[in-house]
Amino acid sequence: MPPFSSRLNWDLAPNRLSKLLDERRAAGQPILDLTESNPTAAGFNYPSDAILSALADPRSLRYEPAAAGMPAARASVSEYYSGRAGRGISPDRILLTASTSEAYAFVFKLLADPGDEVLVPSPSYPLFDYLAALDAVGVVQYPLTYQGAWNIDFDALARSVTSRSRAIVLVNPNNPTGSFLKQSELGPLLVFCRDHNLALISDEVFADYSLDEQAPLVRSLTEVDDVLTFCLSGLSKVAALPQLKLGWIVTGGPPDDRRRAFERLELIADTYLSVSSPVQGAAPTLLRLRGQLQQQILDRVRTNRAFLASQIGSASPWTLLATEGGWYAVLEAPRIQSEEEWVLNLLAEDSVLVQPGFFFDFAREAFLVISLLTPEDVFRQGVRRILARA
Repeated sequence: MPPFSSRLNWDLAPNRLSKLLDERRAAGQPILDLTESNPTAAGFNYPSDAILSALADPRSLRYEPAAAGMPAARASVSEYYSGRAGRGISPDRILLTASTSEAYAFVFKLLADPGDEVLVPSPSYPLFDYLAALDAVGVVQYPLTYQGAWNIDFDALARSVTSRSRAIVLVNPNNPTGSFLKQSELGPLLVFCRDHNLALISDEVFADYSLDEQAPLVRSLTEVDDVLTFCLSGLSKVAALPQLKLGWIVTGGPPDDRRRAFERLELIADTYLSVSSPVQGAAPTLLRLRGQLQQQILDRVRTNRAFLASQIGSASPWTLLATEGGWYAVLEAPRIQSEEEWVLNLLAEDSVLVQPGFFFDFAREAFLVISLLTPEDVFRQGVRRILARA
């Protein structure tokens, strides 16, 4: 047996849904895919000439490594925050990475020794177990509770803390629930972090996709100055360009703590130097173009969600959970079968692909997660078939 690392002791066997999906695709059978999360495959109109022109900058031919990222690229991220919030973030607080996943890896390396723990929300995107394990860090879940809106369960959060806890991960807005941190939750969360000497890691990749700009929500933690904070984002969602690998970390908190953290992050980044010159050179243009894609995405997300809501009457056995942002909708299904049976039967009998709630660690059944990024005609056909089953 090869001496593989115990960090890779994951079950690599495909699940039943993956097997069935592969079989149907191999047989050439049509599928209404309501899981589409790749904006480049969702039929949006990209300013292709401007994007390609930005990547053709002759400066890309010269290698000038900068551990925290090229100054012009960091400045463009700073300008992006100025445009969003009306107040700038100094480029000196911004460190570029090859992706948000790499940003997590850098922050985990910064904060945790092997065997330490980070607290992550549940439900949420099923990536943290893998990212943390690759840095020999443990994951402890804290629950989000739903009573017409999603909120942090602070009592359960307190029970999740141990002597090895190093940080709380906040996905803002959450994927897939679409829930933002509420303004009423920010103060207690900061007190909790101070009391337990925990850093905050705020994943804000979907923050530009708020469905209600007037709601009392915390759309970014970049202004937090009393707790060591790391806000993560990147081009994948901000500019709908997942193939152009550029993410970033905005450091925040008490000035001395922030400075020491940034120095160490820069050392980590200098060890890898993973961010390519072409994407950094193109970053100012790509970020300026983001509005064209974001508006198309918001229009589709809102249209698809409105259609879904219109199909669920007051007497329906289905429930559409409230959301505040992001690209996804969560349906609570009638409990006439398990989530696994729901998704397998929808695919086998109705040619509709959705994701089960257990992929995202929902605490109970039965929930289906569907992408609002799906082209409208496919979305409507798929939704009608789903709702017709009960």
